[in-house]
Amino acid sequence: MYTIEQLTELIDNCTLCELHKGKTHYVVGDGNIKSKIMFIGEGPGEQEDVSGVPFVGKAGQLLDKMLASIDLDREKVYICNVVKCRPPKNRNPQPEEIAACINYLRWQFTIMKPKIIVLLGSVACQALLDPKFSITKRHGEIIQVKKTLFIPTYHPAALLRDPAKKKEAWEDLKNVRAKINELGLR
Repeated sequence: MYTIEQLTELIDNCTLCELHKGKTHYVVGDGNIKSKIMFIGEGPGEQEDVSGVPFVGKAGQLLDKMLASIDLDREKVYICNVVKCRPPKNRNPQPEEIAACINYLRWQFTIMKPKIIVLLGSVACQALLDPKFSITKRHGEIIQVKKTLFIPTYHPAALLRDPAKKKEAWEDLKNVRAKINELGLR
């Protein structure tokens, strides 16, 4: 098993797909690697590519507010993405790019052993749960896979584009908080 430092070094030298050619930084993750709560988005955007930190742009600022609304912050959770390099023009990652990166995410799971994984948006849900997953139909649903609970919700960028979905996302976040409390996680 890798340590997070070894995994980061492995990712920092990755050439498994074409995305590495256009990146400024690989974006591995941010937050508390010992947390049992993980948030996963689709891939880095422009600001994340520049900084090397996930969710630092406008969507990241909204994610920080979402976390605060349920008494969490980046020190209490771990945040990462399905792919570790920015897709051109912030497009969704292609299936072959996801396939190239998915083992890095699995290794992050192995290192962390999260109890709750909040999937941010349809790309993360489709990559990890079901290629036909519909976020609009299944957000907020609690899906248990082995000993891990997956809770899908809208990606913060989708909420910025369609603020009407914020009420549904708030209900999803209350489900997350309830599960955190139920499991005695901090």
